[in-house]
Amino acid sequence: MFNTFTRRAAVSGLVAAGLAASFVAPAISEEKILLRLATAGSATDQRSVAMAEVFAPMVADFADYQPGYNATLFAQGTELEAISRGNLEMSIASAQEMAQFFPEFSIFATGYVHQNAEHQVKVFNDPLMDAFKKKAEDELGVKLLSVMYLGRRHVNLRQTKDELTVMTPDDLAGVNLRMPGTDAWQFLGKALGASPTPMAFTEVYTGLSTGAVDGQDNPLPTVVDAKFYEVTNQIILTSHLVDLNYIAFSKQVWDKLSADQQAKIQAAADAAAESGRQKQLEKEANLVAFLQEQGMEIYEPDLDAFRNHVQAQYVGSEFAASWPEGVLDRINELGK
Repeated sequence: MFNTFTRRAAVSGLVAAGLAASFVAPAISEEKILLRLATAGSATDQRSVAMAEVFAPMVADFADYQPGYNATLFAQGTELEAISRGNLEMSIASAQEMAQFFPEFSIFATGYVHQNAEHQVKVFNDPLMDAFKKKAEDELGVKLLSVMYLGRRHVNLRQTKDELTVMTPDDLAGVNLRMPGTDAWQFLGKALGASPTPMAFTEVYTGLSTGAVDGQDNPLPTVVDAKFYEVTNQIILTSHLVDLNYIAFSKQVWDKLSADQQAKIQAAADAAAESGRQKQLEKEANLVAFLQEQGMEIYEPDLDAFRNHVQAQYVGSEFAASWPEGVLDRINELGK
C-alpha cells in the first residue's frame, strides 16, 4: 500500500521540478530567524488563518513568519522532503503524507481510530506517539509540533429517513456509496457496510441527482460547498473519519533554537491548533442548523456498532500490517 522511504532515500529521490528551486527568500533582519510555511491551502483556509493570526504573533519577537499559500513555495506533496533537505522550515502535513515515509502512520488515517477532536489531541499528546514522532525526527528530520482538526466525515444519502434509517452497518447493505477511488477508501466503504462506488468528485453531484449512486461521504463543509444537500435527503453523523493535519517543523532549525525559543514555538503551534480546532467545531455546529433549514434529516447512528464493526474489518488486513502492536487498543482506551 505504501512505499517505505528512509530520509536518505527520500532526499535522493527528489526531482528538481518539485522543489521550486527558483524561490529566493527576501532579506530579513539578522537578529530574527526566517520561518517559511509551505501549504497547498489558500490564505483563507482555517489552518492558514490560525497560523497567521495566532502562531506568527507569538513568535514575532525572534522569528519572521512567511507563509507560502496555494503551493507557491513547494509543490503539494514535496513539503516534507523539502524540510528533510533543509530547504524549508515548516509545513502542514497529513497522516497520509507521513505514511508515505512511515507506513505505521496510516493508523491515524483509518476509520474510527479517532473519535472526535478532543480524542485526537489526547492521542497526539500520549506517550504512544513518542515512537512515531522520534522516527520522523531521526529519519526524516521533521518534528511534529501539534495536531490540527480538519473535521469529521459523514454518510450522506438520497433516501429519506422514512425510506432508510441507518443505525448500524447492516442498514447500509446494498447502498451504493460513492467513495474516493483508492484501495484504502474503497476498503473503508466496505467496512462501513456499504457497496462503495469509485467516482470522481466532479461527478458526484450528477451521480446523486440521477441515482447513479445512493450517497457519498464527506465533511459537512463539503456537503454545503458542493451543494449536495440539493440532491440528497439525509445525513447520518457516522463520524467515520476524524481527519487531521500535523504542524511539521524542521528538526535542523529546532536544534539551533534556544530553549526559550523552542518553548515559544511549541506554545504558538499548540495555540494555533487549538484556535483552528474551535473555529472548525463551531463551523460544523452551525452547518448542522443550516442543513436542517434546507430540509435535511440529520441524526446520529449507533456509533459503537459502527466503530466495532469497522475496526474488526481492519484487524488482520493488509492495511493494519504496519501498525505497532497494542497501539490501536491504547488509542481506544484514550477514548473512554
